[in-house]
Amino acid sequence: MVKTMTMATSVPHFHFVEEINCDSLVELKQFFKENNTDSTIKHTFLPTLIKSLSMALTKYPFVNGCFNAESLEIILKGSHNIGVAMATEHGLVVPNIKNVQSLSLLEITKELSRLQHLAANNKLNPEDVTGGTITLSNIGAIGGKFGSPLLNLPEVAIIALGRIEKVPKFSKEGTVYPASIMMVNIAADHRVLDGATVARFCCQWKEYVEKPELLMLQMR
Repeated sequence: MVKTMTMATSVPHFHFVEEINCDSLVELKQFFKENNTDSTIKHTFLPTLIKSLSMALTKYPFVNGCFNAESLEIILKGSHNIGVAMATEHGLVVPNIKNVQSLSLLEITKELSRLQHLAANNKLNPEDVTGGTITLSNIGAIGGKFGSPLLNLPEVAIIALGRIEKVPKFSKEGTVYPASIMMVNIAADHRVLDGATVARFCCQWKEYVEKPELLMLQMR
């Protein structure tokens, strides 16, 4: 962590913050929970967020790239190896789920559970923690509402997920209604990505999360 964070501070970052309505995500998780036939599987919000992120990356491949500072090359990665930062008793680790673009929600759920178990027992393999292309930092699992992450180089983007909380919102007609809102903060490498690209990417990801039927329609 000392080496990677020291290198990260030398990179020009910028941050893009957005809020996502997670009402549909909450309903989807409840549906999975009620129809779960395997007691060994615990359904959470994270697998759907990971899969929807992969779908958005398909449309914005530069966000899934890496930057070679010596050759000044941007390398676009075909595989969506999405890392998940995990705080353990042994320190911070970032294992990644390989080829998310080819996995189902259930497969992502099982692989995430496997990695979490290995991380908790300090038994992650080198293959589990190498080859990542983008990272999620789920600070909301601990209780944070907002985070400002640093890049996990050579990746060009990292996303901090805040906790999902019920807040009052106003409709177009002016009436108040409750909504499950999550704040996301995307840190990006400004040598590779500009604000407009990250904003469009985030809007696409947000649309998939808020309207999971679109996610299902395009899912392979």
